Amino acid sequence: MHQQLEFIMEADKLKDILRRSQVTGSKRRENSAEHSWHLGLMVFILQEYVKTPVDLNKVLSMVIFHDLVEIDAGDTFAYDDIGNQDKAAREEAAADRIFHLLPEQQAMHYKALWEEFETGETAEAKFALALDRLQPVLLNYYNEGRSWKVHQVRNDQVVERIRVLEQISEELWSYAVHLLEDAVHKGYLLP
Repeated sequence: MHQQLEFIMEADKLKDILRRSQVTGSKRRENSAEHSWHLGLMVFILQEYVKTPVDLNKVLSMVIFHDLVEIDAGDTFAYDDIGNQDKAAREEAAADRIFHLLPEQQAMHYKALWEEFETGETAEAKFALALDRLQPVLLNYYNEGRSWKVHQVRNDQVVERIRVLEQISEELWSYAVHLLEDAVHKGYLLP
């Protein structure tokens, strides 16, 4: 139990990791813990749009655990070419340290779950990954493209990043593409 409680307290540090997206209706940046909570909510609300049946408990576990590595590795902006060069190595080292704070059996289980999310090959991982890609689109759209504008993000970059949506849900993919087209039209996103 001591190891588990130490892990839980280590996970609390995720609240200090700031992302680029801003909280809707605020100028405050979202933190990674808030991001994970938002994804958990999306899992339940948007499950009806997934083509393939998924284990919701597994998807929820993935979205809760997937960003814990940012405690050590930091949040790497999706469109940062330099930061993304060593992201995998930084996150792998972080996963080794953080998950191994848990008792061995739990450490192996949650690290494997994190790896499954990262590879994005199972139906559960694709759904979790799709939501992880959709959520910043929603925040940026409803914040008039604040972080897109600051970082001069182009529509084609976002479309490529969210393409996993097309694999899991025609409805979510169509909705996201429509939002992006409107974002370009409104000047939130570069064409």
